[in-house]
Amino acid sequence: MPSKKFRPQQSPRDLFREQAERQAQREAPLAARMRPRTLDELVGQEHLVGPDKLLRRLIESDQLPSVILWGPPGSGKTTLARIVANATSSHFEPVSAVASGVADLRRIVEESKERKALESKRTILFIDEIHRFNKAQQDVVLPYVEDGTITLIGATTENPSFEVIAPLLSRSRVFTLHGLTPDDIAAILRRALADEERGLAASAHPEPVEGRAEAIAIDDDALAALAEASGGDARIALNALELAAAAARPEPIKGGASSVSVHPEPVEGRAVRRIALADIEEAMQQRTALYDKAGDYHYDIISAFIKSLRGSDPDAALYWLARMIEGGEDPLFIARRLVILASEDVGLADPQALPVAMAAQQAVHFVGMPEGFFPLAEATIYLATAPKSNSVGSAYGKALDDARATRNEPVPLHLRNAVTGLMRGLGYGKGYEYDHNAADHFSGQEHLPEKLAGRRYYAPGDLGYEARIKEWLERLRERSDEP
Repeated sequence: MPSKKFRPQQSPRDLFREQAERQAQREAPLAARMRPRTLDELVGQEHLVGPDKLLRRLIESDQLPSVILWGPPGSGKTTLARIVANATSSHFEPVSAVASGVADLRRIVEESKERKALESKRTILFIDEIHRFNKAQQDVVLPYVEDGTITLIGATTENPSFEVIAPLLSRSRVFTLHGLTPDDIAAILRRALADEERGLAASAHPEPVEGRAEAIAIDDDALAALAEASGGDARIALNALELAAAAARPEPIKGGASSVSVHPEPVEGRAVRRIALADIEEAMQQRTALYDKAGDYHYDIISAFIKSLRGSDPDAALYWLARMIEGGEDPLFIARRLVILASEDVGLADPQALPVAMAAQQAVHFVGMPEGFFPLAEATIYLATAPKSNSVGSAYGKALDDARATRNEPVPLHLRNAVTGLMRGLGYGKGYEYDHNAADHFSGQEHLPEKLAGRRYYAPGDLGYEARIKEWLERLRERSDEP
């Protein structure tokens, strides 16, 4: 008789703990249950963890240096850190910048120093949302990252150039994660539907159970809509899928049903919980737009908005305007940017651009939101379709350079204000020609300091109203250049 393998008897407390952990795992949200445990399970980020890529080699060889993982929500930053935790022989210490403070960091540092001294074991410190730590908190770990006591993994949705102190950033390698594509999200959703250990298939019943669906299915258009609407965030997609699956009603299996996935394999005539497009739309209706009024999305989207206006693309400009409004951007911030663009990029090619932008600002201030989108959209379309000229800014820039270089040049005597007899005796105002007495109300006299006489700053463009300005100025300047 073969000998039985000896197993130490577990205490009731250990058994209870294991049961509690298994129960907690079963009750965890689908996004938490489906979190990848290895690099092979990770979907997306092929530029970082694809075959023979640097980050993959560092993780697999357990030689990861201090790194900052920068990417949008749901792109896999925390997942990558947990994969490192599973793969490393180092002690892994996760903290959240939301819940931890300086005292927690000092405790971890002291334990890390002791661990290194007694066990020659390094510590990997994972700081989730590191951008929420202030300078003093980041300074606590800096010396120990520098001397190798701690290997830092920081995760952030914000640009680390602005949110991580320069000394810490210079000692870390920044890896940029990209938002997941709709194809990536669809692959993650299919896996969640098929997984019988952690996914939705685990909650279905391969054997018919009265009152319970024996399988879960999702229509092609529903899966495609969810993959597209999740905005590259796997967590949003999985949470919505779980909600839609819970709300979907069981119905009999019918031949030819358009479904991308049914798990477990259903029996003809038995009930299946089918997720339709309407279920996805209902589950996603509360989804928050991916927009942070104080972060990178704020600056990136306003930049796209301005560049679309400058590029005379009203469709793109309206799209970015809608993204900002939907994300809760301050409408007066948008109006201020329109006012600036009206002068900076339209200028005198259309002198009505500035009044239109100012009217939009006043209208938004007066009407408020949500109706305030009307004047903002009107001004957006007007400015996008207006002729463009940057001559105002260029002219001012040239004049500013000369003003700074010649700030002590005296005002020519004929331009000075002669309000007293003494001033008139000193020649103030002498030789000034009253332009309204000249032909075309133009005398051609010099108005710049002697050192800058004849300098030209404003060069009107050829579009819109500036074409008329250009023609008029050329006519006047020809007269002023005459001997």
